Amino acid sequence: MFVYSSFTTMQKIAILGCGWLGLPLAKKLITLGYTVNGSTTRSEKIKILEDNDIQPFLIKLSDKLECENPNAFFDVDTVFLNIPPGRRNPDVQIIFPKRVKMVLDAMKKGRATRLMFISSTGVYGNCNKIVTEKDVPLPETASGHAMLEAENMLLNEKVLKVSILRLGGLVGGERKAGRFLAGKQNLPGGNVPVNMLHRDDAVEIIARLIHKDYWGEVYNVCADTHPSKKEFYTTQAIKQGFEPPSFLENDEASFKIISNEKIKAKLNYKFLFPD
Repeated sequence: MFVYSSFTTMQKIAILGCGWLGLPLAKKLITLGYTVNGSTTRSEKIKILEDNDIQPFLIKLSDKLECENPNAFFDVDTVFLNIPPGRRNPDVQIIFPKRVKMVLDAMKKGRATRLMFISSTGVYGNCNKIVTEKDVPLPETASGHAMLEAENMLLNEKVLKVSILRLGGLVGGERKAGRFLAGKQNLPGGNVPVNMLHRDDAVEIIARLIHKDYWGEVYNVCADTHPSKKEFYTTQAIKQGFEPPSFLENDEASFKIISNEKIKAKLNYKFLFPD
């Protein structure tokens, strides 16, 4: 069992995007003794943050960073940046990197020296092989290109220490995988292996990296096993009480299998949900 030792030099963290992933991460860090600033885009969620001992901030990223007191939010040691690129936005490749740049500029006005950025395994293309962090990302979607451009900006950052986590498809909590494709018929790609990640593993890995003060790396983070899309979504639908989907027979599609060996070796980590 991993034992969280005494603090490193970091004790105050800002979580920009304190939602489905950021909120449980904040709770975890608070139990370890960290002080957490958390942001939300919706005023009705301020009380949820307050009730969990998180210092709440209403922050919106549009043409500018909208926040009543950005200096207070970024008056921390570390920033955790978890904002979605917006897959349905036709201008995502322009807008998303600009928003990441806004955050960088705001951070540099404060005292933060470290940034953890949540990216996606979507930066990799389907290359029909096992993919490691050494492989050159070749995204095939607009959101993947947007993520990669933001990553490249951060990897070229000279002032801050940056780590990038490329997460697999996130499930857990109220995000039930069985609902995603429930009842859909004649879906393609049933034989393609999936790259999934349970939220509990994401939170634990992020907390350990922060606590260990490990920076300056890119990590793939996904579960050990890679069942077929048909096997995974059918099993989850049945288990969670949804109508199973159906898939085209003998359908072949390109794929990728994301390797998690680097993060497991770095943290000597055993996944809570390996399959």
